[in-house]
Amino acid sequence: MGDHEIVARGKINMTKLSTIVAVAILVGTEVVGASWAAGWAIGGMMQLPPMISHGIEIVFALTGFVLLFFFMRVALRHEPVRD
Repeated sequence: MGDHEIVARGKINMTKLSTIVAVAILVGTEVVGASWAAGWAIGGMMQLPPMISHGIEIVFALTGFVLLFFFMRVALRHEPVRD
């Protein structure tokens, strides 16, 4: 990628960037926290051993991060950071 390609893409709009960062923090804590809590609740309701329960929590938390990744891709498509 040459210098002219970088310049042609436009400047970063700081207002849009701050909006995207705020959305990432808000949605990220909600999605990852809720998925992690769901894993904890399932392990507790089924009275699973701690190692299995922690494994379920990790799988659910990773699922939350994947969901956040796809959400942010869509958010950046609809609210581009560059002008």
